[in-house]
Amino acid sequence: MEIGNLIRMANRIGQFFEALPDRKEGLEGVANHIHKFWEPRMRNELLGFLQASPDGDAGVEQLHPLVLEAVTQNRERLTPAARV
Repeated sequence: MEIGNLIRMANRIGQFFEALPDRKEGLEGVANHIHKFWEPRMRNELLGFLQASPDGDAGVEQLHPLVLEAVTQNRERLTPAARV
């Protein structure tokens, strides 16, 4: 999947959870949603993008600050398990 599409999808999630009054709850909501509902290759692509661009800036698209923080803080949890 193209990284711009993933960023737009992630940003919609961030905008939804940004409305919560508790920032910690919003961060957890973003990470939990991506963990539960994004397939492993989507998570791998997002994590790979952040490895190369830690600021979340893809030029035309940029990760919502809440998403950037949530994914960065939960990198290990969001990394899909290696296949055996």
